Amino acid sequence: MRRLRRAKIVATLGPASSNADMIGQLFNAGTDVFRINMSHTTQDRMRELVGMIRAVERNTGRPIGVLIDLQGPKLRLGTFTGGSAIVKAGDTFVLDADIAAGDAKRAYLPHPEIFATIKPGHTLLIDDGKVRLAVTEADSKRITTRVAVGGKLSDRKGVSLPDTTIPFSALTDKDRSDLEAALETGIDWVALSFIQRPEDIAEAKKITRGGAAVMAKIEKPQAVNRLPEIMDLADALMVARGDLGVEIPLEKVPGVQKQMTRACRNAGKPVVVATQMLESMISAPVPTRAEVSDVATAIFEGADAVMLSAESAAGQYPVQAVATMSRIAEEVENDPLYSNIIAAQRAQPEATGADAIADAARHIADTLDLAAVVCWTSSGSTALRVARERPRAPIVAVSPNLATGRKLAVVWGVHCVVTEDAHDVDDMVDRACRIAFREGFAETGQRIITVAGVPFGTPGATNMLRIAYVGAGAASG
Repeated sequence: MRRLRRAKIVATLGPASSNADMIGQLFNAGTDVFRINMSHTTQDRMRELVGMIRAVERNTGRPIGVLIDLQGPKLRLGTFTGGSAIVKAGDTFVLDADIAAGDAKRAYLPHPEIFATIKPGHTLLIDDGKVRLAVTEADSKRITTRVAVGGKLSDRKGVSLPDTTIPFSALTDKDRSDLEAALETGIDWVALSFIQRPEDIAEAKKITRGGAAVMAKIEKPQAVNRLPEIMDLADALMVARGDLGVEIPLEKVPGVQKQMTRACRNAGKPVVVATQMLESMISAPVPTRAEVSDVATAIFEGADAVMLSAESAAGQYPVQAVATMSRIAEEVENDPLYSNIIAAQRAQPEATGADAIADAARHIADTLDLAAVVCWTSSGSTALRVARERPRAPIVAVSPNLATGRKLAVVWGVHCVVTEDAHDVDDMVDRACRIAFREGFAETGQRIITVAGVPFGTPGATNMLRIAYVGAGAASG
C-alpha cells in the first residue's frame, strides 16, 4: 500500500479507536504510526492494542510504527475544603508542606523538590495556566505568592513551573515500569514527557538499550533552552504544543515549532508536530479553515509527521480526521510552491561519506528525474540521511530488519520494504528495480538510483550508489 504523500501521520488510540476493526480503518485512512498514551492506558491494555496493530501489519504486509507515550512526572496540588477555592488577583496565596485541606489563603503542595529549587520572581501556573502565581518568598517548607491571575483552584490540579528547573528525573517509577513492559511487547518508539535536560534522554536510553528509539517531547522552556544538547541524544523530537503553550507565551509557540522543525531537518532526525491540529473534528465531521492551515503550515515547513490526539482517540470522527489530514498533506505536497520551499531549507551535507552519498543521490535523482531513490539499509541510517535531503523522487527503504521498517514509518518520504539482504551488488540492483516496480514507484523503462553500504549489513557504511534501468524483467520478479 503506497501512500501518496511524504509527510507521515501519527494517530492516538483511545476509547473511540481501540478495537481491531477501527485500527484497520485508521491504517487504511492513512495512519503510519499508532500512539498509545500511557497516561490513560494500563499495561495489559497496551499489550492488547499492540497485538491488534501487529495483526493489521500482518494483514497488510506493511511495517507499522508503534509509539508509546510515557506519562512523565505530574506535579499537583493537594485537596481543598469543599473541593475548591477562589483566589483573586492581588491576593497573597501560600503553598506549604501542611497536608491539611486548602482554602482561599493556602494549599498543600506535596512536592518537596519544588520548595528546594523555586526562587522569588519565579512563576507557578495552576490548571494549565488558568491561575498564575508570582513567587515573593520561598524556603524549604513554604512558598508565598501573589496572585497574578485569579480563578478557581480545585483538588489535585496540575502545577507547572516555567522558570524552575526541578532536580528530578523525567522518568517516574510508573514510567520505568511502563517502558519495560512496552519493550517486552516490542514497541518501536518511546516518547518522553516533560523532559528538562539531555540527561533525561540518556537515562531512557540506558533502559531501552537500543530496543526502541527515543523521541523527546519538547513541552517545557527548560528543554527549549537546551535543544541542541537534547537533539544530540534523542532519536527524534515532538513539538508538544499543548503543554508548551502553557509554559511559554502562546505567541512564541509557532516560532519554537519552526525552530525545532528546521533543527531536526538539519540534523537528519524526525520531528513530529502535535496537539490540536484538527481539534474541532472531535465533535465535527469537518475541520475549521484555521486548522487546515495549521496542518498545511507544518507540511510546508517539512515536518516528518503530524499527529492526532483526542481527534482519533476520543472523537466522533476518528477515521475522517485521519483521512482529512492525509488529503491536506497530499494537496500541500502537490502545490507548486512546496518543492521550492523544501529546497530552500536544505542544509549543507555534513562532512561524512554517508551524507556525501545521500546528497549526491538526491542531486542525481532530481537532475535526471529518476523514478525513485532505493536505499538498502540495515539500521535505517541510510534512509534517514537520504530523507534529510528531501529528494523529489520517492524514497524506498529496503531492509532485512522488520524493526527498522517500523521505526522508519515516522520518517518523511520513506516507504519501507522488508526483505532479505542483498547477496552482492548485482542482486542489490536487480531486486531494487523489481521492488520499485512492484511497489508502484517505477515503470518499465524508467530509471532508479540505488544507495547502499558495502559490505552489506554494516550499519552506517553508506558508500556507494548505482543508476539502473527498470527492465521488462522487473514485472515478472
